[in-house]
Amino acid sequence: MTDLIALPHTNQWHKLKTLVLDSVSSPITKRVYNLGLDEFFAWYGLESRPGFTKATVSAWRVSLEARGLGSISINVRITAVRKLAVEAADNGLLAPELAAGITRIKGVKMKGVRVGNWLSVPQAQALLNAPDAAMKKGLRDRAILAVLLGCGLRRSEVASITFRHIQQRDARWCIVDLVGKHGRVRTVPMPTWVKKAVDAWAAAAGVINGQVFRAVDRSDQVRVLALSEKVVWQLLQQYAAAIGAPGIAPHDLRRTCAKLCRKNGGDLEQIKFLLGHSSIQTTERYLGSEQEIEIAVNDNLGL
Repeated sequence: MTDLIALPHTNQWHKLKTLVLDSVSSPITKRVYNLGLDEFFAWYGLESRPGFTKATVSAWRVSLEARGLGSISINVRITAVRKLAVEAADNGLLAPELAAGITRIKGVKMKGVRVGNWLSVPQAQALLNAPDAAMKKGLRDRAILAVLLGCGLRRSEVASITFRHIQQRDARWCIVDLVGKHGRVRTVPMPTWVKKAVDAWAAAAGVINGQVFRAVDRSDQVRVLALSEKVVWQLLQQYAAAIGAPGIAPHDLRRTCAKLCRKNGGDLEQIKFLLGHSSIQTTERYLGSEQEIEIAVNDNLGL
């Protein structure tokens, strides 16, 4: 039986890696799986290994823990390697019993609830005001930030929305039939201020169909190319640093949207629909709803 990882530069390796990546629909998950598999391969090649076995993958998991990675980061990498083992066995490159052993490796248990990061209302407003609205790029960036903050979209969803998605339902503007993570379809209400930001960008750019957000070159000319989710991440880094909140990611704006909805009396189930979560429990974990930080129980200890 061929040792898969001993052949890192062969067509078999690239084929199996492609099969693993094609097994997931989310661009974010696909990117993390790709990173995880590349890391596993690089780690494997650092020294002599007994082969692609349960013991080897267990050692890989220990090395990830030693790096101080969080449970989610570790588990998604382990899942990618499990999928790799299944594809290797299906393609005759790994004995079925070895693949079965690898798939039985458990992930790291998460203890407690991750709080995550989010912006306050003044910070969110400052972020929206940061782009230069006198430039087409600034109008585009402001519209992107508005959609992230006001609609709670993922960056991959922002990059993929088209003008056909933006329609009226029940006398209000919405992003209709948006396909999100795991292929879930949802309709997202669009606040008036978000729609105005998108309209301002579209009018300046002269775009009325196809992808909503396009590339803008250094001379401030709009290009035909659609915007990638990587650009969404990059432009946010620039504006977040400018308002004194470096390190804010697009997902933090999604969390900000959810947090502000809840703080202003938003129904938990409606927030679930807005975010496209599969269950209320997922939304509760996402919000950390059970822990009150702003008005904390230990503020008045009498000390």
